[in-house]
Amino acid sequence: MSVLNSRPVLRWLVPASAALAVIGGGAAIGALTAAADPSLPPRSAAQLLVDVQTARLDGLSGTVVQRADLGLPALPNVGRQGSSDLTSLVSGTHTLRVWYSGPDKARVALLGTLGETDVITNGRDLWIWSSRENTATHRTLPADDAAKATPTPSADALTPELLANAVLAAIEPTTAVTTDGSAKVAGRDAYELILAPRDTASLVGSVRLAIDATEHVPLRVQVYARGGGDPAIEVAFTQVSFARPNPEQFVFNPPPGATVVEEGTGTAPSDPAKPDGNKPDGNKPDAARPDSNKPDKAGPGVAVIGKGWTSVLVARLPAQPADDKPNAKPDQGQGLGDFTALIEQLPKVSGTWGSGRVLTSRLFSVLLTDDGRILVGAVSPERLYQAAADPAAKLGP
Repeated sequence: MSVLNSRPVLRWLVPASAALAVIGGGAAIGALTAAADPSLPPRSAAQLLVDVQTARLDGLSGTVVQRADLGLPALPNVGRQGSSDLTSLVSGTHTLRVWYSGPDKARVALLGTLGETDVITNGRDLWIWSSRENTATHRTLPADDAAKATPTPSADALTPELLANAVLAAIEPTTAVTTDGSAKVAGRDAYELILAPRDTASLVGSVRLAIDATEHVPLRVQVYARGGGDPAIEVAFTQVSFARPNPEQFVFNPPPGATVVEEGTGTAPSDPAKPDGNKPDGNKPDAARPDSNKPDKAGPGVAVIGKGWTSVLVARLPAQPADDKPNAKPDQGQGLGDFTALIEQLPKVSGTWGSGRVLTSRLFSVLLTDDGRILVGAVSPERLYQAAADPAAKLGP
């Protein structure tokens, strides 16, 4: 099956004529031909885009190294080198193991010096396992989601293929697409494709993708901040195999003594000593459980201001009264865990849009408003302030 079957955002790139129409807003395609290594036949940027879209991948396994240097302020317990906590991926160098065997079987393991964190999908089962905490979280995916099940966004965005898909989805006349010869990644020949925002308001300078010359899947993604320097983000295979992994890689059984939580059921952690500890309310059917038929609460409002590389995502943070006291004001740091300490370190800002705190990095800016909104974009803080004042960013009361 196509490696991109579960990613419909890229289907508009095929056929090749469609890709040619969007690259460079009608730029001369002849200028985009790759000056490939003599061992590789030349491929144009349009051909490489179609190669990625039409790649067929039945299986994959390998080791991925992820490096991030975003220029973020230091925060205790976040970004620790060698940590197996998923939040550590915002900075430093980390090693992951990945396995893929179709859209309903995938596994990503973040390896740390004191343990590992695994995200596993197998049919309708989604597991998140922390060996350091000896805790497993399980969710049963809806039947209509089983065919497109993949690890959680925070994990699946870490593989070169999926990070490249997110970048390719933004291709439009605002993006300059060129090629830059060939490279060796994980011992394999690869073409290099470069995407650069035309809008200088974007903090992203360019994105370089190394695409396997045979399998046509991304082996490495490098994201550069505007102004040059080393990659702000690099995700690359150091070893890769395209053989289908052993099915046992996707079977997870919590070890004895592990705490197992059924996510979304509202149940307490299981007692390993009880035979039915992993099942909410024992063996009662779903219909017999309290609140089992109640609909989930609606998520926060979301809006997108602008287009392309300079678009700004606006969302409303869940507001919770501090200390559960009546008439208490919502705390914009509620539910952000260790990031609350970071918020308190951020500079205060204000304008016609209101007031709040701002975080800046090499690739993106974040604005947390005192009225409970969060704005994120690969733009300067000034662009966030403009977006915050847009009526569409109010998100209701």
